[in-house]
Amino acid sequence: MTNIDSGFNLENTYITLPEFFYSKIKTQAISDPMITILNEKLAKDLGLEVNYLKSKDGIDILAGNKIPENSTAIAQAYSGHQFGHFTMLGDGRALLIGEHIRPNGERFDIQLKGSGKTPYSRGGDGRAALGPMLREYIISEAMYHLGIPTARSLAVVKTEDKIYRGKQINAAVLTRVAKSHIRVGTFEYAAKYGNSEDTKTLADYTIKRHYPNLMLKENPYIELLRQVTNTQAKLIAKWQLVGFIHGVMNTDNMSIAGETIDYGPCAYIDVYNPETKFSSIDHQGRYAFGNQPKIGLWNLSRFAETILPLLDSNTDKAIKIAKDVLGDFGNHYESNYYSGMARKLGLFRYKSSYKDLIDTLLDSMTKHKVDYTNFFLGLTYSENFELEFYKTKDFKDWEREYTLRLKTQEQTDEQSKELMKKSNPLLIPRNYLVEEALESAVENNDISKLNELLQGLKNPYEISMVDKKFMKIPQARSIPYKTYCGT
Repeated sequence: MTNIDSGFNLENTYITLPEFFYSKIKTQAISDPMITILNEKLAKDLGLEVNYLKSKDGIDILAGNKIPENSTAIAQAYSGHQFGHFTMLGDGRALLIGEHIRPNGERFDIQLKGSGKTPYSRGGDGRAALGPMLREYIISEAMYHLGIPTARSLAVVKTEDKIYRGKQINAAVLTRVAKSHIRVGTFEYAAKYGNSEDTKTLADYTIKRHYPNLMLKENPYIELLRQVTNTQAKLIAKWQLVGFIHGVMNTDNMSIAGETIDYGPCAYIDVYNPETKFSSIDHQGRYAFGNQPKIGLWNLSRFAETILPLLDSNTDKAIKIAKDVLGDFGNHYESNYYSGMARKLGLFRYKSSYKDLIDTLLDSMTKHKVDYTNFFLGLTYSENFELEFYKTKDFKDWEREYTLRLKTQEQTDEQSKELMKKSNPLLIPRNYLVEEALESAVENNDISKLNELLQGLKNPYEISMVDKKFMKIPQARSIPYKTYCGT
């Protein structure tokens, strides 16, 4: 036992909920765990001791071989609509070791992904592969530094223990940090398998933990629906602005806390096209890039259904209340999205007249198969970035109108450029960069490319901090790029 103070300050208030919301879990040891990567900056921000995490005791916690003192390990039960179909789910390979309280009082779930079987494993082995866990680490950290609410990755621990995913590969455990893991699917589970009191208890717990300012409202449950609706509209708008595709927007993958969670077959678009999808399991394109706002509203509608009795005792009135609240989703989404697009173009104080300008541009980008990220960098830094689109009649026609809009602003050209620099990332985790880093780490046990990419992703808006080689447009592929859940 090491004498170093771990820094862990854990509670588990989730176990104050009725027992059918979770199962207490005993750890399932893995042999000879080794840290592949540790997020030292995040550890320090959480008030954790880095040297402890690197010690045998710390690694055993990150691997799920033991649980910190004064903690209760649980797997959470939930349900969800997967590709539109309801099913019973739950943490089939994840372990919540507790809620860590930072020195400033903020509370975060500490969860181990790939830690072994739970009562919700549905025949799975409860383990995870090294590649997908490193992928989640890369993407979630990229999202954080892009300024998008997200669960984060603290560490990936690997083992020589083997799992079978078409072939024998090394198992790994990801430690992730989130405001909580309460999902739309958690409410669906309560409404389906519990009673009205269970749903109310869950709603009260959610309000107290995430939205305590609502407790004094006349009807806090209406305000909870409104708050969750607004935060999701804002979150999805942020996804669209950087070209992020979640990949599996099932209701169990939507956090009530307004964070991006459950990174599976996620990716970023290169060529702009609303129909883009990469997930190997999304055959119909349900969760394609352009569908994400619509699916977000669909998921929120499922959430509203679970709390209808809390909105009003009269069902008809409750439905009307829910429809009115959900009806604001589109306005909130469009306001956040189009004002964000205006900032990408250096336009201050978004006006409704900008919408046609933006939509025309996006239509032309789709038509000409334009790289989304590098197009905006070209405008921002007045460089070509290998784009032929700038030479086309469609662009030149659009540019004339765009230039007129810029001239109507009070702000100078320099101020406009500064706004664009803050709004257009130079570096996103492009698919080919991620794959190169993962292949080197998994196949060659070399994480140098992964660390180099992560270092660049820490400063995506600072041109002096990003190597231009990361801005290179990928070569055209003869076979469409696909992503996998990694289960």
